[in-house]
Amino acid sequence: MIHDVSPEVRARAAKIKLLLMDVDGVLTDSKLYFLPGPDGTVTEVKSFDSQDGIAFLWCRMKGIRTGMISGRKSFSTDERARQAHMDYVYQGFVEKIPIIDEIKKDAGLAADEIAFIGDDLTDIVVFHRVGLAIATANARPEVKGEADWVTNNVGGNGAVRDAVEMIFQARGFWQEILDKYEVGKKRDAAVI
Repeated sequence: MIHDVSPEVRARAAKIKLLLMDVDGVLTDSKLYFLPGPDGTVTEVKSFDSQDGIAFLWCRMKGIRTGMISGRKSFSTDERARQAHMDYVYQGFVEKIPIIDEIKKDAGLAADEIAFIGDDLTDIVVFHRVGLAIATANARPEVKGEADWVTNNVGGNGAVRDAVEMIFQARGFWQEILDKYEVGKKRDAAVI
């Protein structure tokens, strides 16, 4: 259960229909691993959190669209987006204002129906154009200062999951998730 959410942030989160995010430092821990191949090529590898992954599944179940805007291009990111069934995937865009404007138009959503999770200075311009600005626990101090809410966990280690849980609590979906997995239900005595 996510705690320490102000009534104002909870009200903003209750309107969210699209959750967008940066990649490095949000979906990952910001580290980039370059593996050299015998032919001289280099493969970039990134680490993604599985608890974030199930949060994407829940978003799909409840009709909350997802997407990413990243300044870097990566095959690892493409694969994560494919597995997460993301609706919007933009890579190689350091200038994020035209991308957020394009996504808003395509999605047919108002700014207050969109949340964005970021960790670095390039994300602040997006924060100013969405209804709910979320910084990861590992975000730069300036980013945290511009955010409506800061996750408990760092990027690549459950930060997206934190954001989804908080949004689900605000939207009234969280108890349904807990019930689905029988959280708090006692085991049948015959099984023990």
